[in-house]
Amino acid sequence: MKQSTYLETSVIGAYLDNGEPFRRDLTMRWWEHELSEYRAVVSPLVIRELERVAEPHRSAYLKLVSNLEQVELTDEAAILAEGYVSRGIFHRKYIADALHVAVASFHKIDYLVTWNFGHLANVRRQARIRLFNTAAGFFVPMIVTPEFLVSEATEKETSG
Repeated sequence: MKQSTYLETSVIGAYLDNGEPFRRDLTMRWWEHELSEYRAVVSPLVIRELERVAEPHRSAYLKLVSNLEQVELTDEAAILAEGYVSRGIFHRKYIADALHVAVASFHKIDYLVTWNFGHLANVRRQARIRLFNTAAGFFVPMIVTPEFLVSEATEKETSG
């Protein structure tokens, strides 16, 4: 059975981000060479965030995710996200980030893949999420950047 990845919006955005060539190139390499090795999912929240992007990127982003599985944004995930806010793990202003984590947790997704270092790929926050989820009986996804998931074979193939 394939491991699962929840693609948070920043990863999809990085695919076409000419302002950040390192992130763009690494994201593209991982997406094109390795994404098929995973059960890749997005949520309605990701789709909504992409729909708010201006054209011409909006159509390109939505096309990128059009064939990916979409997991449900459940009431349980919303309650879990509220728990993160009430415990101070996420500020209310960043409820969308809390929801990404909660959806990945509820659906037992192995990796939440993100380029959001401020609110998601953050060691202290991950430790607090791990403690909270464990106490509440929820799965704890690993929160990683695409760089973490790039295999040695892809690195060798694209760096030579």
